[in-house]
Amino acid sequence: MMIKILTLIGVGGALGSIARFIIAQAVQRHFVNSGFPYGTLAVNVAGCLVIGIVYGLSERFNWMTPEWRVFLATGICGGFTTFSSFSYESIALIRDSEILYAGLNVAISVITGFAATFIGLSLTKL
Repeated sequence: MMIKILTLIGVGGALGSIARFIIAQAVQRHFVNSGFPYGTLAVNVAGCLVIGIVYGLSERFNWMTPEWRVFLATGICGGFTTFSSFSYESIALIRDSEILYAGLNVAISVITGFAATFIGLSLTKL
């Protein structure tokens, strides 16, 4: 059973990581001359929304097995969200004396991430 769960997490994580890279790069291309990490911000908010939906559906309906939940939430969302990148980029902004951008990145990521998770959960209750 543990091998199955680890495989689900690993495959989901790989898919989430690939999606994260593609989406973050696509978003960031629109802000070429900006020092602000818009790509990472977009992925973090989207990941929070998706995990809210996954857990909301899991709690509301009984059709999502624990295996599907671990694949979607721990695997795909875990590989997709980029809070480790978020942390590094925020520190890099501080190191580069971009204190305003660092503060904005932290504040916007946390506030919109919480809001997106709440919205995702709320959407499953409609």
